[in-house]
Amino acid sequence: MFDIREELKRLPDKPGVYMMFNEDDEIIYVGKAKNLKKRVRQYFTSTSNQTEKVIEMVKHIKRFEYIIVDNEVESLILESNFIKDKKPKYNILLKNGEKYPFIKINNEKFPRIIKDRVIKKDGAKYFGPFPNAYAVTEIIEILQDMFKVRRCNLNFDKGQYLKRPCLYYYIKKCSGPCIKNISEEEYLKNIEEVELFLKGKESKIIDETREKMLQASKELNYELAARYRDNLQNIETIIEKQKVRNAKGTNMDIIALARNGPDICVQVFLMRNGKIIDREHFSIEDEFYEKDSEIMSSFLKQFYLDMAFIPKEILVDILPEDLDTLEKYLSNEKGSKVKIVKPQRGEKVKLVEMVETNAKEMLEKHITSKQRRERNKDAAVKELKELIGIDDTRRIECYDISNISGVQSVGSMIVFENGEKTPKEYRKFKIKTVEGADDYASHREVLTRRFSRFIVENKKGNNLSGFGKRPSLIIMDGGKGQVNIAKDVLKEFNLAIPAIGLVKDDFHKTRGIIYENQEYPLKVSSALYRMLFQIQEEAHRFAINYHRKLREHDLKKSQLDEIEGIGNIRKKALIKHFKSIDKIKKASIEELMEVDKINRSTAENIYNFFKEEKN
Repeated sequence: MFDIREELKRLPDKPGVYMMFNEDDEIIYVGKAKNLKKRVRQYFTSTSNQTEKVIEMVKHIKRFEYIIVDNEVESLILESNFIKDKKPKYNILLKNGEKYPFIKINNEKFPRIIKDRVIKKDGAKYFGPFPNAYAVTEIIEILQDMFKVRRCNLNFDKGQYLKRPCLYYYIKKCSGPCIKNISEEEYLKNIEEVELFLKGKESKIIDETREKMLQASKELNYELAARYRDNLQNIETIIEKQKVRNAKGTNMDIIALARNGPDICVQVFLMRNGKIIDREHFSIEDEFYEKDSEIMSSFLKQFYLDMAFIPKEILVDILPEDLDTLEKYLSNEKGSKVKIVKPQRGEKVKLVEMVETNAKEMLEKHITSKQRRERNKDAAVKELKELIGIDDTRRIECYDISNISGVQSVGSMIVFENGEKTPKEYRKFKIKTVEGADDYASHREVLTRRFSRFIVENKKGNNLSGFGKRPSLIIMDGGKGQVNIAKDVLKEFNLAIPAIGLVKDDFHKTRGIIYENQEYPLKVSSALYRMLFQIQEEAHRFAINYHRKLREHDLKKSQLDEIEGIGNIRKKALIKHFKSIDKIKKASIEELMEVDKINRSTAENIYNFFKEEKN
């Protein structure tokens, strides 16, 4: 039993990071402190000086843990990593789920250009992030073609050279390091040109592409000219020359915050070599109305945690809490001095004002969209109540079964809370007791397992997340039979939860609801139909994805494991390289030898194995 009062006495007078846990042993808050003893004790003293958030949070704290560090900068890094990983309920979290891609030049002999969404400490060089994934793919291809950068996965450090080059060499899109056609020194000069372009010194590649476009047009090769024109457009998507310029050619980020009640938008403009090349926005919900300086501090810590490039100056409209610590952290990451500044006069004030205007505009759009979703949700709930008398939809659970010819049946439970999908509450079920394609029996197994866990978790007092939560409404992806299965299971557990089914027409489109053995038709244009369709599609997608993963796992296991000389390491290397068994089957011996750990003898075994299978 954790005694908070006793543990408070043992806190050290040292800097560190602390984590607050609730009764489900989930981290609900992460903080850092110059002095752990003073900071953590403050949460459990008089509430007279406490914020609304702290008062609410303390009600749910059942224990805490802490990690001692050497200084404030280390605590800031550790705190940011924990928040990013655990996403605690009471921390300020950015709501930009999309991970923008980076362009990566990897750290190997004869480097390659790759698209990646995660920065790793692998010695590679990262450029970005960029907002347009398609344009990044295109620009990589342009750079590979123009500078004849290899696309293959050969490991030259292990001597994986070839006797004959691939097609890209013959069509003059690769310099042929695989056949030692180019020296490493000469190849690296090409890579340096690529890096210059990605750093914003792009005039050479633009001029050459435009020249090729004009030449193709003169030769009446309009298809090729159009290709070069598209290349230019994709280049400009990434290194767009905006109207705003800074005569000194400096690198800086400009960040501004706009607020409307609990809704906050943070807008970031990225200036490189004096040009605004990109902008991003992030949404934050602040139901406890934190100080804007706290919001800015939390934003900066999360935003720059994984950034490949940190400018020497960051302009803000609101100075953050922990200003000195943040500057030390960013300076350490960059390797040179970084300043966070709220400008007072001149051109920089105008830049901040411009970003602030954009933040307000984006916030207005966000609120309008949010209000529209709320109206649609309210309209859907109203229609559901008018149709069948159900008005509680705080937590909707939808169940679906997926199988192909009765093989490897799986079930899915997806959850919508307050009209929004809640992926962290989704659950997957591998069907254990049913053989063949028996939809009714599979649904019975899934629901029995789900509500058995519900009873167990509630006896423990764990009713705040996952299986411990009670659904307001159950939706079955099926008709009367599936609904009756749900009603039987709920009756066994003595649970009074309404269950409805989604009936499909002859074209497999939802036409209505089944409730209490009666069908209620739905209008395709209604808000209720749109809500149910979204829920149904999400359940189907989740089940299909899980089923596909299981099938791919079994396929890999059953076939590759039968080949002589293929263990786990080589199997993983093959799958990583080819992505699918079908591609491995079609590969030549030379293509198989491109894979790390695969020598000629093993490649011949793989090739012959699948050749015999065809015969």
